Amino acid sequence: METMKTIAMRQSCREYTGEQLTESELKTVLEAANASPVGMGKFEDMMLTVVQKKDLLEKLDEAGAKFYGNPDMHPLYGAPTVIIASAKDTGIDRRMVGFCNAACMIENMALAATDLGLGSVYLMGSIMALGGDSDLKQDMKIPADFIPASAIALGATTQPLKERDLTVSKVSVEYLK
Repeated sequence: METMKTIAMRQSCREYTGEQLTESELKTVLEAANASPVGMGKFEDMMLTVVQKKDLLEKLDEAGAKFYGNPDMHPLYGAPTVIIASAKDTGIDRRMVGFCNAACMIENMALAATDLGLGSVYLMGSIMALGGDSDLKQDMKIPADFIPASAIALGATTQPLKERDLTVSKVSVEYLK
């Protein structure tokens, strides 16, 4: 197993060739999402939306640029595929569980994409904009009782994936032995 090598090579890619994922690559990425831990095993409270349709990607890109207050920005970075992880709105007490589930799914998909040699980047601004735009949410076929929680942009990248040195010094660690 080369898990740590894949982790060491995973990076945020913000330049894409525009080349679409193959069906096999997309299937692998979606399998990784479905292998993610989901709180209490409630997979029915989660939903993935695969967006490859150019006009919808453009609308999402524009919504993200508007959210950031920069109409010249392209927060999808020209990626040919965006996968949105949405969580059922189960009320304020459990909403964070859905967001945690989405984060696990996004990271699994990022690692699978890296293992396939694809670029990926976690998206936040465009998803926050989507959550506040009921028309765009409807265009994305996200049910009214689901909240877009996070997303990932995927595709062939112009940035070479390079292995980096892993460390235990970036995050503070308190040992309680």
